[in-house]
Amino acid sequence: MSLQAIKYHDGNLAILDQLQLPYVEKYLTIHTSEDGWHAIKEMRVRGAPAIAIVAALALASELSALMTSSQLPSETEGTRELISGRLHYLVSSRPTAVNLSDAARKLEAVVADSVEKPDSTSYSVASSYIKSAEEMLAKDLEDNRMIGKYGADWIMENAITTLESKATVLTHCNTGSLATSGYGTALGVIRALASKDVLEHAYCTETRPYNQGSRLTAFELVHDNLPATLVTDSMAAALFAGVEKGVNAVIVGADRVAANGDTANKIGTYGLAVLARYHGVKFLVAAPLTTIDLATRSGKDIVIEERPASEVAQIRGPCKESDSNGNLRLETVCIAAKGIQIWNPAFDVTPCELIDGIITEKGVIEKGSDDQFRLGDLF
Repeated sequence: MSLQAIKYHDGNLAILDQLQLPYVEKYLTIHTSEDGWHAIKEMRVRGAPAIAIVAALALASELSALMTSSQLPSETEGTRELISGRLHYLVSSRPTAVNLSDAARKLEAVVADSVEKPDSTSYSVASSYIKSAEEMLAKDLEDNRMIGKYGADWIMENAITTLESKATVLTHCNTGSLATSGYGTALGVIRALASKDVLEHAYCTETRPYNQGSRLTAFELVHDNLPATLVTDSMAAALFAGVEKGVNAVIVGADRVAANGDTANKIGTYGLAVLARYHGVKFLVAAPLTTIDLATRSGKDIVIEERPASEVAQIRGPCKESDSNGNLRLETVCIAAKGIQIWNPAFDVTPCELIDGIITEKGVIEKGSDDQFRLGDLF
């Protein structure tokens, strides 16, 4: 069983607090869109697909409570305005990942259609929103499984030599059950390789400065008992150069894929792509169609979120001693010289020229004879 980072049933939403992983497994209850906004902004939930789902379900939970207490606006237009305002507020929590804004647009359209129905009521409008948000949760899980299947098949056909029977891969950041509704995108491909008994070994980077690789991906790999090794970000070049390691492919997720294939992903992805190209290692992006933004022509048009300097200057971990009640105690310590200026972009953009394939739930998209991706053909 893969980890369940999002629990939802009949308007009740809880998320696994990823700020406390891998030391403490604690679920936080999300009652309102405001709760969801803070969980996303504070990175208690992260990963482009998971962010969108938690935002959608946070509002679904809020609407369920309003329906139960008969506190919805009396007019359908008032309910539409309420939902639209909440969605716009939720989108402001993280600007780079396109899945969130894409989900908001789709849900607003559902609500608008519901309002136009002759027998529409505030209750029916809210119910239509909740139903659509719940369907997004189920669809994401199925899409992830298809991404895993297509990615594993492509790697076996295109990334290993005739002398090899299994694949050795590297992944960056966290793209598993903790970043999605379940199973994962890039980590889903690794899970699919393992399920086919064709995974030789998986390497994960620690992913500074927030350590999603060492805290979260490593946690998932250990949880699933997969053959895996953690490396620091700066070890990737040495890993690729080591013939005995035999890395066949790099598989990463994405927060936004532009129309030409340029991909925004966790900071450090671009450097891995450059190293992979130099060493002849295949470089793959695993992302659902909701991550592809045809309205963004290229990576130059992607807004890159900048995070607080404290994420670079400080690190959080468990103390050796527990508190007076015997509970694990977490402590934050400073690891940077006081007064130094810090730049902390959350993402970088990998040019499409360095990407060998984009794995979607519809298959693996490769560049044509003109060396260009045709992502519009997917829609």
